[in-house]
Amino acid sequence: MTAMAVPQPLLSVRDLKVVFDGRHGPLTALDGVSLDIAPGEILGVVGESGAGKSLTGTAVIGLLDPPGRVAGGSIHLNGRRIDNLPAEAMRLVRGKEIGAIFQDPLTSLHPLLRVGDQIVETILAHLPVSRGEARARALQLLKEVGIPAAEMRIDHYPHQFSGGMRQRVVIALALCAEPKLIIADEPTTALDVSIQAQIMSLLKRLCREHGTAIMLVTHDMGVIAETSDRVAVMYAGRVVEVGPVKEVTRRPSHPYTAGLMASIPSVHERHRHLNQIDGAMPRLNAIPKGCAFNPRCGSCRDRCRDERPSLGAGLHIAACHFPLRELVHG
Repeated sequence: MTAMAVPQPLLSVRDLKVVFDGRHGPLTALDGVSLDIAPGEILGVVGESGAGKSLTGTAVIGLLDPPGRVAGGSIHLNGRRIDNLPAEAMRLVRGKEIGAIFQDPLTSLHPLLRVGDQIVETILAHLPVSRGEARARALQLLKEVGIPAAEMRIDHYPHQFSGGMRQRVVIALALCAEPKLIIADEPTTALDVSIQAQIMSLLKRLCREHGTAIMLVTHDMGVIAETSDRVAVMYAGRVVEVGPVKEVTRRPSHPYTAGLMASIPSVHERHRHLNQIDGAMPRLNAIPKGCAFNPRCGSCRDRCRDERPSLGAGLHIAACHFPLRELVHG
């Protein structure tokens, strides 16, 4: 009996290192980041501000601005390495194979162009269709993402839409060239809570229907728990825990993940005291030796201060010398 073949990940990031060149030498912002996303999977990437989660998405999509640069590691999409592509080749990848949804939809929409024209031009740039076919596809996408009266709204300008509706337009724009992967960076942060839930539900449905993989970047562990299949927890430019979202949220192994979970309000425990993680994320020029979390960790020992823990391999893994829970290896 032959062993089942493990499907190739759609996105594979290996030992990614991103530095920012400064007057006093390079500062390391991402230090050995590795993660995979399978076709049709939603991977949540979570952490505090400064953890490196948005920077990881920016590196994947090829939008690092100088003085930031990829200084090590690799990024593969569908088995093809993309981190070393020329700018023009990466621009084609970014439209056709990778879509993007950002926190502020106005950064993705041209204020002086009708939303339908923006979607149509993107389709024409990446798919072999006529203008009429592109407009029909744009209209269908606007309906799919829940734009009411889409036949009329397709000719409106971005300022004529509410924040939630603009974000729906951006989702349609991200999907229009049929990408295999979408980088969604804090896609609901600027929206009302009720609209947030609608947008996340929409992303989950579109992921299922189109088979699109999503890297969902957010600081909100609650959003991750409700939306993602797996979660990667980041701290100080490193991945500290990865696993199935139910396993990680219920049985966190890294003390930092446990701290994030303890800070989420519970509807079932109305008067429960919310914990907070003491201290703050270290600056890039002051990341401590060993485990970067050691100054804030209540379980820190001498080994944690001297030796950097490795992430290892398995279904549920944590970069911790003394994990809180038994890990599930595969």
